[in-house]
Amino acid sequence: MITVNNRDFQWFKGMTVTKMLELHKYTFPEIMVKINGEFVEKKDYKNTLIQDGDEVLAIHMFGGG
Repeated sequence: MITVNNRDFQWFKGMTVTKMLELHKYTFPEIMVKINGEFVEKKDYKNTLIQDGDEVLAIHMFGGG
């Protein structure tokens, strides 16, 4: 089990940031991800594994006026 934005979420072995975002249906072009308080670069999403027990924050960035 992991937490994503402070909610429990089922974890599976081999889960990457990209897969987690797909499962959550995050489609915003600009998303910032932190795992256990550490920023993950967008270029590393498909290679960064999420481990059982990790705390993940996925925040979509958008501009406004």
